[in-house]
Amino acid sequence: MTAAALPGDPRSSIGGAGTARAFCVLAPNPSPMTLDGTNTWIVAEPDSDLAVVIDPGPLHEGHLAAVVAAAERMGKRVALTLLTHGHHDHAEGAARFAELTGSGVRALDPALRLGDEGLAAGDVVTTGGLELRVVGTPGHTSDSLSFHLPADGAVLTGDTVLGRGTTMVAHPDGRLGDYLDSLRRLQRLTRERGVDTVLPGHGPVLQDARGAVEYYLAHRASRLAQVETAVELGHRTPAEVVSHVYADVDRVLWPAAELSVRAQLEYLTEHGLI
Repeated sequence: MTAAALPGDPRSSIGGAGTARAFCVLAPNPSPMTLDGTNTWIVAEPDSDLAVVIDPGPLHEGHLAAVVAAAERMGKRVALTLLTHGHHDHAEGAARFAELTGSGVRALDPALRLGDEGLAAGDVVTTGGLELRVVGTPGHTSDSLSFHLPADGAVLTGDTVLGRGTTMVAHPDGRLGDYLDSLRRLQRLTRERGVDTVLPGHGPVLQDARGAVEYYLAHRASRLAQVETAVELGHRTPAEVVSHVYADVDRVLWPAAELSVRAQLEYLTEHGLI
């Protein structure tokens, strides 16, 4: 879901080089939920002929062909496909993309994998000299992962942190407690591991990773307080809470807001706050 601009939001055009090792091909699927569209990332060492693609995006033949063509222009062959999570705007095209490239698909969810290897938090993916460290970031969905790119001081966050606005917690699969833990995990990367760039699944690259994650944490705390107050005022159903707390948000986003509210109500109940 979209909201106010994030700290360090450059309002730059989407697509193209994000870092020395990461290049974005924007999928043609813009919407209120996907912002400008899905960012498909081609990641490779500059002197290698092998590349990793993260989130091929929707099943759109033109986009998938454009990703292959972009890799070829860079002198790369796609050797591996990774998924941040299973939502269709990120993963629907993965099986077809694997056909086009002959690459395997690795994901946390076994149903999304093509090949023998999965993905789990703590794994290190090495392809063509590239190193990607898998960071477990559940919360938006239960299978959400991020990928730490140490050589560029960057993290590819899927939908966990967006390049513009904020994301939803997709209840009941997504859980707020997990999401807050994931944000704190990303915060530690920015404080302790030199991560200063966010390469998101939607929206522009963020050059102030620490500021972005801390904004997300503050935003979640504020929304939780607003939901708690709404309940105290007598707004009991998720729809009633949405109409009170998200009154300033475009109504087209209210269904997504209701999923987040359900996650927040569950969290407040579990912690004895309502």
